[in-house]
Amino acid sequence: MGSGSWSVFTCTRPVFSIALFTLEAIFKTGNITQWIWHLFSVALVVFSLQQKELKPLRLTIVAFIPYVIISIFADLTNASNRLFFKQWEDYFDYALMFAYVWMGVVFFTQNRQVKAAEKERIKRQHEDDLNRAIAIRKVELEGLVVERTAELTKQKEALEQTLTELQATQKQLIQSEKMASLGELTAGIAHEIQNPLNFVNNFSEVNSELIAEMKEELLKGNIEEAKQIADDINDNEQKIIFHGKRADGIVKGMLQHSRSSTGVKEPVNINTLADEYLRLAYHGLRAKDKSFNATMKTEYDENIGNINIIPQDIGRVILNLITNAFYAVTEKKKAAVAPSEKPYEPTVTVSTKKAGNKVEIKVSDNGNGIPQKVLDKIFQPFFTTKPTGQGTGLGLSMSYDIVTKGHGGELKVENKEGEGATFIIILPV
Repeated sequence: MGSGSWSVFTCTRPVFSIALFTLEAIFKTGNITQWIWHLFSVALVVFSLQQKELKPLRLTIVAFIPYVIISIFADLTNASNRLFFKQWEDYFDYALMFAYVWMGVVFFTQNRQVKAAEKERIKRQHEDDLNRAIAIRKVELEGLVVERTAELTKQKEALEQTLTELQATQKQLIQSEKMASLGELTAGIAHEIQNPLNFVNNFSEVNSELIAEMKEELLKGNIEEAKQIADDINDNEQKIIFHGKRADGIVKGMLQHSRSSTGVKEPVNINTLADEYLRLAYHGLRAKDKSFNATMKTEYDENIGNINIIPQDIGRVILNLITNAFYAVTEKKKAAVAPSEKPYEPTVTVSTKKAGNKVEIKVSDNGNGIPQKVLDKIFQPFFTTKPTGQGTGLGLSMSYDIVTKGHGGELKVENKEGEGATFIIILPV
């Protein structure tokens, strides 16, 4: 039965019960009408029980049956044996009263059940409506998820493309930084290699003249004089060999720095390495700017000896720190427009020290120091305090990675704003 039919019968059930009792009261006014009423009641009950439409009222109809049965039995007893009826009349009244009570109990019980069933029906209907709404919303959300997934996929592809381009750009910048340091080295090496080459050329010319003199003395028979000239030639040859090896060492150092790092550690004298890069950095800057000048100080601990490092990588770190130090003192010198009581002398100091099982390499300058507000950012990639076009911002970042990741060491900075900065490389022995 539909919800509409159920609501109709829920409303008509009390009316139906009242109608039964009203008919009872009317038809019991006489004996004939009384039996007509009994027949009508039985027929009405049978008819009602057979109707499918009245199925929701079945319990109320069944509750009416005890009353009908007791009424018919009482009237039959009264008609057949009035004396017996008079004796049991009170019990018949009690039975009818209990039938009334039974009908009332059934009526209220079913009424409560009907209300509970109606609430349950409304609840189920609400749940069904809610489930339908959820299903509709689910379909909508699934559509939104598909759209959002497609959008995120496009964004992911775009980000991957951007990341690939950034990685390529980063590699180019790193290579640019390496080539910049190589350019500074090349200028320094050109100056450094010129000195031993001058010695080689000069002593070679002197030896040519001495050989000619020795031949003349031999022709004259002056053996002793010829031997002395030969000794001078030998001394000059030793000097040529010495300066030739020095030039060879400089060239090998340049080649070692320019080639890619092998990642293999080898025993290196850190004092020699630091001193070479100090001179090369100085001469490299001098080659680019003839007005550049600075005092170089060194304080090397001779007890360090050789330590296992990757020389190309640590060389790049030292070169970067020294170049930055020279830049700092140069900028401070340019800014000193008014002469002071004590003239400013640009100074860069490189020192080494062995402390337990560690070696410290310090690069200090007496420049302006690092502004406190950017001190925490100096080791970040692409961060630089230099003007645009004068630095990539990768020098200190690469140096930090080489020292910490490549050698298990530390790279720290001690700074006094306005007085200078000191970078400290700490390497395990």
